[in-house]
Amino acid sequence: MAPVRSTGAIVAAVSVSMALLSLFLYKSKLSSKKTKLTLPSKKNHTNGLVGAIGNTPLIRINSLSDATGCEVLGKCEFLNPGGSVKDRVAVKIIEEALESGDLAPGGVVTEGSAGSTAISLATVAPAYGCKCHVVIPDDAAIEKSQILEALGATVERVRPVSITHRDHFVNVARRRATEANELAMKHRKDEQMNGQALEQTNGFQCDGEKQSVVSSYTGGFFADQFENMANFRAHYEGTGPEIWEQTGGNVDAFVAAAGTGGTVAGVSRFLQEKKSNVKCFLIDPPGSGLYNKVTRGVMYTREEAEGRRLKNPFDTITEGIGINRITKNFMMAKLDGAFRGTDKEAVEMSRFLMKNDGLFLGSSSAMNCVGAVRAAQALGPGHTIVTILCDSGMRHLSKFFSAEYLFQYGLTPSASGLEFLGVG
Repeated sequence: MAPVRSTGAIVAAVSVSMALLSLFLYKSKLSSKKTKLTLPSKKNHTNGLVGAIGNTPLIRINSLSDATGCEVLGKCEFLNPGGSVKDRVAVKIIEEALESGDLAPGGVVTEGSAGSTAISLATVAPAYGCKCHVVIPDDAAIEKSQILEALGATVERVRPVSITHRDHFVNVARRRATEANELAMKHRKDEQMNGQALEQTNGFQCDGEKQSVVSSYTGGFFADQFENMANFRAHYEGTGPEIWEQTGGNVDAFVAAAGTGGTVAGVSRFLQEKKSNVKCFLIDPPGSGLYNKVTRGVMYTREEAEGRRLKNPFDTITEGIGINRITKNFMMAKLDGAFRGTDKEAVEMSRFLMKNDGLFLGSSSAMNCVGAVRAAQALGPGHTIVTILCDSGMRHLSKFFSAEYLFQYGLTPSASGLEFLGVG
């Protein structure tokens, strides 16, 4: 009987060994699966700062959607690295200028801006090895100048005057680029040893010595955001297609305010080329003539003509939107109508969104949301409406979010809901 007991013991031992081996292999398989899940399947980082610009989220603004019966969507441009929609424009302007030779590597980019474009240029320029010089109206929020200086840009603050005045901030910025080119040409002339004819620098031929606040031996380039069509192309090639993809083509209306006109023009034209029945609207702040131009075909009376103005034509606390001339960028817009917004509506909207959605938005973003509600009221429930959330409220603390400043102009917010827009 002993052999029988020995065989039984062997069988038992083999069975236990097989069970242990199976358990080990099972655990190894699980461990292998867990390891594989933690490994990235592909490279998912961007190429520097510029690679992080664009492809911003499109979010449902819940409070406005629920109140209007429409899907009100906001493109979160405040999440760009430079904090605004203007990052797209800055990249496009600089890249096209470098490619064309209008901007030399290491040159200085000049711009006249109420803030956001200037900040974007100052943010992006170093990524291309360039410098930035900004001319800004002195009634712009002081924190914008502080941000620009912290970014390494040189900042000139000038008094607000008509665009026809030589000292309008845009015209001063244009002169600074010219002066930088003159300085660069003089420097090259001094280095000439054989008397040969000078080449042009950034398309400019020097005609003598001149002093400038812009010191650049590599020349200057005036970004010219109002008339430079790279502005339009940034949105026609970027923002518009992103909105189309993010909505799956299910978009009924787009609404935005205009300063340079690049955003509303680029997005409206792209969307209407993709879907002809998309309605595109302008929302215009006080003091701007674009509402009249879109709705009546006449921007202003003879007495109000831009050339007759000797002071700041605007009467609004919103910044970066509203204008009394037609820019090349705005000419590309395809609009079905326009709404007029007020400062009080923008202020109330900003507080409503902060309280109900946690969205801390700047003045132009708030005005755009006023426009989105107006569009929802015009079209009725069941439509999808897209607008642009241009920047956050962080650049508007000293004015738009200052209780003292708002009280001074009778703009202290008091609404509990959306009753200021007639929404119960």
